[in-house]
Amino acid sequence: MTRVLLVGLMASGKSTVGQAVATASGWPCLDNDALLERSTGSTAAELLADHGVDRLRAAESDVLTLLLAMPAPFVAGVAAGTILDERDRERMRAGGHVVWLKASVPSLVRRVARQGGRAWLDEDPEAVLQAMAEEREPLYAATAHQVLDMDALSPVQAAREVVQVLSG
Repeated sequence: MTRVLLVGLMASGKSTVGQAVATASGWPCLDNDALLERSTGSTAAELLADHGVDRLRAAESDVLTLLLAMPAPFVAGVAAGTILDERDRERMRAGGHVVWLKASVPSLVRRVARQGGRAWLDEDPEAVLQAMAEEREPLYAATAHQVLDMDALSPVQAAREVVQVLSG
């Protein structure tokens, strides 16, 4: 039984690909944002604004702990910031099949412009996403069991690739 843990920068497609993997596999899809809000009573943006980045990161790590304690199989997007913590990276790698949804900064900028209301991105989304990519991409690469190019794949194609790897 497998836990599929989707990682990547915000707007990389974790929620959308998660739903597509769930449809293709028949496994439940667990929503990180919903789990965070249920466990803290606040959204990620509210935690960041009201309590700061350290409290947000701790809450995201707590949600990862919850996910890793749940019985498999399932697919879940993991909060983008958890990749910054070495212990969380190790726990992800040991606790599931980690799939990095890799997307270029221009693609991410286009996606967040359509979505709006993202924590961190109020001032200059492109600069923020570029800095995040430079810091986090080596960490995603070192943690992931599978890398999917989300500039080239649709969510359904990405889901097929995940399911194919897991059944092969």
